[in-house]
Amino acid sequence: MKMDSDLLHSPAVGLAEEEEADMNDWKLPLAFMKKRHSEKIEGSKALAQSWRMKDRMKTVSVALVLCLNVGVDPPDVVKTSPCARLECWIDPLSMSPQKALETIGANLQKQYENWQPRARYKQSLDPTVDEVKKLCTSLRRNAKEERVLFHYNGHGVPRPTVNGEIWVFNKNYTQYIPLSIYDLQTWMGSPSIFVYDCSNAGIIVKSFKQFALQREQELEVAAINPSHPLAQMPLPPSMKNCIQLAACEASELLPMNPDLPADLFTSCLTTPIKIALRWFCMQKSAKLVPGVTLDLIEKIPGRLNDRRTPLGELNWIFTAITDTIAWNVLPRDLFQKLFRQDLLVASLFRNFLLAERIMRSYNCTPVSSPRLPPTYMHAMWQAWDLAVDICLSQLPTIIEEGTAFRHSPFFAEQLTAFQVWLTMGVENRNPPEQLPIVLQVLLSQVHRLRALDLLGRFLDLGPWAVSLALSVGIFPYVLKLLQSSARELRPLLVFIWAKILAVDSSCQADLVKDNGHKYFLSVLADSYMPAEHRTMAVFILAVIVNSYTTGQEACLQGNLIANCLEQLSDPHPLLRQWVAICLGRIWQNFDPARWCGVRDSAHEKLYTLLSDPIPEVRCAAVFALGTFVGNSAERTDHSTTIDHNVAMMLAQLINDGSPVVRKELVVALSHLVVQYESNFCTVALQFIEEEKNYSVPSPANTAEPGNLTPVRDSPAIPRLRSVNSYTNIRAATTARLNKSLQNLNLNEEGGPPAFSPGNLSTSSSASSTLGSPDNDEYILSFETIDKMRRVSSYSSLNSLIGVSFNSVYTQIWRVLLHLAADPFPEVSDLAMKVLNSIAYKATMNARPQRILDSGSLTQSAPASPTSKGTHIHQAGGSPPMPSTSSSSLTNEVPKPPARDQPATRPPYTPTLGGQAPHSHQFPRTRKMFDKGPEQAGEDGDEPCGHRNYISAVLQTGLCDWSAKYFAQPVMKIPEEHDLESQVRMERQWRFLRNTRVRRQSRCITQRGVSRLDDQIFINRNPGVPSVVKFHPFNTCIAVADKDSICFWDWEKGERLDYFYNGNPRYTRITAMEYLNGHDCSLLLTATDDGALRIWKNFADQKNPEMVTAWQGLSDMLPTTRGQPSASTHSAGMVVDWEQETGLLMTSGDVRVIRIWDTDREMKVQDIPTGADSCVTSLSCDSQRSLIVAGLGDGSVRVFDRRMGPNDCRVMTYREHGAWVVKAHLQKETDGHIISVSVNGDVRFFEPRTPDSINVLQTVKGLTALDIHPEANLFACGSMNQFIAVYNSNGDVISNIKYYDGFMGQRIGAISCLAFHPFWPHLAVGSNDYYMSIYSAEKRLR
Repeated sequence: MKMDSDLLHSPAVGLAEEEEADMNDWKLPLAFMKKRHSEKIEGSKALAQSWRMKDRMKTVSVALVLCLNVGVDPPDVVKTSPCARLECWIDPLSMSPQKALETIGANLQKQYENWQPRARYKQSLDPTVDEVKKLCTSLRRNAKEERVLFHYNGHGVPRPTVNGEIWVFNKNYTQYIPLSIYDLQTWMGSPSIFVYDCSNAGIIVKSFKQFALQREQELEVAAINPSHPLAQMPLPPSMKNCIQLAACEASELLPMNPDLPADLFTSCLTTPIKIALRWFCMQKSAKLVPGVTLDLIEKIPGRLNDRRTPLGELNWIFTAITDTIAWNVLPRDLFQKLFRQDLLVASLFRNFLLAERIMRSYNCTPVSSPRLPPTYMHAMWQAWDLAVDICLSQLPTIIEEGTAFRHSPFFAEQLTAFQVWLTMGVENRNPPEQLPIVLQVLLSQVHRLRALDLLGRFLDLGPWAVSLALSVGIFPYVLKLLQSSARELRPLLVFIWAKILAVDSSCQADLVKDNGHKYFLSVLADSYMPAEHRTMAVFILAVIVNSYTTGQEACLQGNLIANCLEQLSDPHPLLRQWVAICLGRIWQNFDPARWCGVRDSAHEKLYTLLSDPIPEVRCAAVFALGTFVGNSAERTDHSTTIDHNVAMMLAQLINDGSPVVRKELVVALSHLVVQYESNFCTVALQFIEEEKNYSVPSPANTAEPGNLTPVRDSPAIPRLRSVNSYTNIRAATTARLNKSLQNLNLNEEGGPPAFSPGNLSTSSSASSTLGSPDNDEYILSFETIDKMRRVSSYSSLNSLIGVSFNSVYTQIWRVLLHLAADPFPEVSDLAMKVLNSIAYKATMNARPQRILDSGSLTQSAPASPTSKGTHIHQAGGSPPMPSTSSSSLTNEVPKPPARDQPATRPPYTPTLGGQAPHSHQFPRTRKMFDKGPEQAGEDGDEPCGHRNYISAVLQTGLCDWSAKYFAQPVMKIPEEHDLESQVRMERQWRFLRNTRVRRQSRCITQRGVSRLDDQIFINRNPGVPSVVKFHPFNTCIAVADKDSICFWDWEKGERLDYFYNGNPRYTRITAMEYLNGHDCSLLLTATDDGALRIWKNFADQKNPEMVTAWQGLSDMLPTTRGQPSASTHSAGMVVDWEQETGLLMTSGDVRVIRIWDTDREMKVQDIPTGADSCVTSLSCDSQRSLIVAGLGDGSVRVFDRRMGPNDCRVMTYREHGAWVVKAHLQKETDGHIISVSVNGDVRFFEPRTPDSINVLQTVKGLTALDIHPEANLFACGSMNQFIAVYNSNGDVISNIKYYDGFMGQRIGAISCLAFHPFWPHLAVGSNDYYMSIYSAEKRLR
């Protein structure tokens, strides 16, 4: 709006007022913006969990081969003098050669036993080739599939050869004999690990690889050519699983420094702490630690495996540091294989990292296969040097004076580093280096509480963090901690386990195996625990019992059911929700739990949750009751009675305001349908027969005055945008629903796939159809179902089908019929599936012999006029081909099928693309999702197969979706509260815009509007406008025709959007409201069958989506629907919206005003109008709790909603003689009621006085009228093709009869008009399809 510059800076509007207006916007509640409205109700994609070791291994046998030949140096090595002598910390020259050899062998075995005490050790000292062969083959034979270690010390023999040989001796030690690595591979087999401690060891690694390749090639040749000599031999083992550790590269000699042991590599691998301390003392920096000598190091007190002693603590720190370096440097899969699969291999590789650091300082490069990235420069080694420094500096005083040992601050400091990472970091960054250390710290009681707290905060970052922690190896630690009885650990452990199970539910088995479930049962039963921790405990238990019989049995014995029932009424909604889900899961297909529930009258206790204020809790209760009746064990009279009771309780939710609840309701009822299939088949047959013989007056056949041309057939009409709801919006009632069943794709979630233009072809491949023959009698189209629904509600029920009509089964069938016509597509799709599967089953059972007798299929009775179109599946009448089955889902809104086709069909022959009967397509017991009909199944009719098919399909994903809450960050500030977030900035911008609109428009209306005929917009609408609604703050206007909505930008004059509302053919849109207009706007549409639909993403480049839909008024009287024409019109549905309270008032062709609470998605009040005519207009004021209703009999009634149903009507005015077009209650504290009747008399009432305080007369023959809430104007539109605008004194300020610019074309009959809530703009729609907007004179604007 181009405003005068002086207006913008008008001093009249101070700053304070602007700020206050802003605050009001911040305080207004938002409707339909919860997670259940904005997300698809389904679980998160399961991450493939790679943390579990597929193949844990043990090294069970160890061959220690020592070729030392003490006292004789090999010919090819010239040793320095002095030279490194020590082997396994023993000087071989200090005793006789034979004794030295045996002592060294025994010592080496002890060193290895520190790491793997349970293995079989075999020493082979100075052996021959045969001895090595015998040793290796016997160890492999005993080890079977497990790992064998081969340790080779070659200090007394020549270096390995380039041909791939190492050296051993002959019998009498006169010669060195070569031993080929190829032979060694054959004897050792796989999996194996080789340690080579000799010079030029890298040569062996290379030869090993070449021989391994050679083997692979030989195997391939033998596989192709059977006559090859190898083909007859036993297969040599693959060398893929072999690990090698070599002391140096192919060209390097071992270090000979006399201060070092000769077997430096072996020392690093088997006595890492001892060699690390010696090496530390040999560095120049050691001089900074006074008094520490090599002798002193030998005296460090303590044992390696006692973490409280100095030696034990150093060993623990060393383990943590090497593990951390490996985890940070290695690729994840290699880390898993080397550091988590086998305890001995993990120890050797941790120590190998030390060997690399020490030996590189002597120009030796240890080699491994698989190769590791270099780690000797990693920053964590400095932490190790510091820890050694701190420990050694205490040594002299500990040993000499016996002072107490001060523990290292290493772990506390690492936890602090981890904490800094958690608090300071950005979202996308590398994982924290300290994660493996946090794992080590869980072992220590001192730091455990802090470590668990930080670990919980880390897991809270999301599923990726959980996967990372599991891959580090956290699982066994937190599993073991469940045995702890410390109360202070409970909240932390419950939180951590909730996070783990939300990401990887397969841990349920581990928990039950280790009795972990008992821990969570005790937390749940502990009333001192805060509600959120009990919620997590019950979530964990719900995962443990989910489709896992062992878990169900264990928890049943642990008294889970009684525990849960006690907490059903807890004030914490999430706890109530999960308690119900947990109950539903424990007795799902588990009869003992169900009977335990019956004994505790669990179903009756769950009934209270069916009216819970939180929709998710109602949903969970429906789920629990659904699985309660869905058990397929033996039926007794007792259990049948219970099932019937539960069914009738559930049926009351038929008009629940939340589609999530109604979807769960369909699934719950489908369990019942499966249980009592034969009873439902009988009911279905009766309904089908009845429907054929009964003709309902279909409102669709009565032409509507003023709207004779079918909107969709006009060639000039632009294409509508396709609408992307969570599943297909009913893209056109008939074209899609007549094929209702064939199109339904049975994907795992049970709903059709989300529909978007790129997704059309998936709608119905031949393999995914719910096989029902392509024939009228076998399938219930939407029309048939809708007609059945109306038959059952119009006629006197008992005369229809005899006394049995009121049985439980009949009532449930009617509930399902009602749900099949639900305005929310996902609900109706599910209900259609259930109805059709039973109808199909019933007709198959009723005449199985006729399935292939094609002639008999044409004998159905001639259809009644309303159902002619319904019996043809596609306008063409031929069996649908899979390729065309989704033709109705293109971007156009399809036309209703032709009405003039014969009701009979050509003889039924399944063509290639047509659908054969279900029994011909699939074996009954197969899952429905896999192969297509080309696999001929056996034509069996076993009911169990059919049961599987209905229940395998029907799930809503509610439980998995609810579980996502625990996988997502719980501690993070939500985006809308984060002052820096994009969401918050956008909201701030919108609220500033709102303030500007309010302020500028107020300046104009306060000056007074003297004329209102400046046409600022005109365009031809795609359909005849029936309702128009300005957006309060942006330049968008919504124009509804019979069943679609068009959005225009009135400032730019362009069309923004046009989409189909999804209401059935015989209904029309009669009201619209913007919800959350001040913020993220949603559009509510009301149709005259009582349905309410709410849309988002309209008028901005995205596809419009239906947020929710429900039956606002269930018993609309479907009399003569059509445009209002003087006497025989209906009001359709009228609504009024209160943003401050989130309440929606609805009424229309009913005798009540129904109030919905959109926060709870529940009906909160029914106010009887006390009149015999329809409500035509509603207006409410939240401050005074008043509702004013104008009625069709001319009366205006005032209700106070704080009072009971009998006393709430506080005033009735009967001064109008005819239909009230509009009743408006001004919002001020002493605001008046303004009402106008079709005769043009405008009356002003003061709510406290019985008579009008003012009357004005306007034009006769009113068709539309609106009152401007701010500017005291009202506009009247007449059948006589003109608009008159009046001010509050009753003076005409403008008369509009002609359009501008179209050679003065006359305005058509006015079909609707509306004022902008703030600007002085008037929108007018007329029957000639034109939509125009008029405003005050330009100079004012």
